[in-house]
Amino acid sequence: MRALVVVAASFLLGGLTSYAQGFLPDAASPFANSSSGWTLLTVLLVAWFAGAPRARTWHAAVLGAASFVLLVLGYTVAADLRGFVYHPLLFGLVGVVAGPFVGVAAAWLRTQGVRAALATALLAGIGVGEGTYGLLTVAEHTGATYWVVAGVASLVLLAAMLARRVRGTWPVVVTVAGTAVVAGAFYSAYIWLGTVGSLG
Repeated sequence: MRALVVVAASFLLGGLTSYAQGFLPDAASPFANSSSGWTLLTVLLVAWFAGAPRARTWHAAVLGAASFVLLVLGYTVAADLRGFVYHPLLFGLVGVVAGPFVGVAAAWLRTQGVRAALATALLAGIGVGEGTYGLLTVAEHTGATYWVVAGVASLVLLAAMLARRVRGTWPVVVTVAGTAVVAGAFYSAYIWLGTVGSLG
């Protein structure tokens, strides 16, 4: 039942992000038009699912991909209903490739040690990477508020996990270095794609 809720909620929330571009305040509007927005929704949904009895890592991986792809499809349908054309191929492929990792990371936030370190590095790195990209590339058009919040929230996640779940020299190194590597890779990928992280 939880899996069905995640699937349905992903599609509906994807559609809502399209409509949200029209009613969110300017400071928050990039949430509905950025990769970090969909990543956060996927993380929250899969993390909720992972709290169910007998939930397994592979379940989280499958739901991570399904959730991200359904967010894309929901957005596509809503955009069409609003009279806009959106091609879901790029972000659909991103969902298929990155979704499983995001899903596993969401589930592993409940663990300890290296698993928690890897989960934190991926999720915090995505937030820091996009926050940096937004500030350096599109802030003059969107304002800096959302990008600062995204970056700071990711650093708060990093600090909280280091304080509560990541223990030992090696896991700490993995967490900090991994966050930097993911952030750098995310930023570089956006530069290479020549995009502002727009969903449409």
